[in-house]
Amino acid sequence: MSETEKLSLPIMQLARQNDEFRKVIWTGEKTQLVLMAIPVGGEIGGEVHEGHDQLLYFVQGTGMAKIGDVECKIAEGDVGIVPSGTYHNFRNTGLGMLKLFTTYSPPEHEPGTEHVTKREADMDG
Repeated sequence: MSETEKLSLPIMQLARQNDEFRKVIWTGEKTQLVLMAIPVGGEIGGEVHEGHDQLLYFVQGTGMAKIGDVECKIAEGDVGIVPSGTYHNFRNTGLGMLKLFTTYSPPEHEPGTEHVTKREADMDG
């Protein structure tokens, strides 16, 4: 799927319908919008984005967030705030998919990036 040209999207519906690990749906000059789905027992994977702030909006499921030295539960309706240079990881500890949308400022991934699984994303670098 190519990136949308629409500037108004039903983001909650799109996030709940998404089953891909990562799907970039819009990239601007300073911000990027990405859908994510983490399977039961899966995780985004510990990482640090230098020069990129990230906000993660959880729309379905439950899990654990580690942001810096803080670890806490996450669920539908929560937002994870990850300032540039901060270690973070999000794990699905629930019984169903953990679904979310996330923004990167500035963009982190190539426009149109799609990874069906975390393994595919890891192999892409």
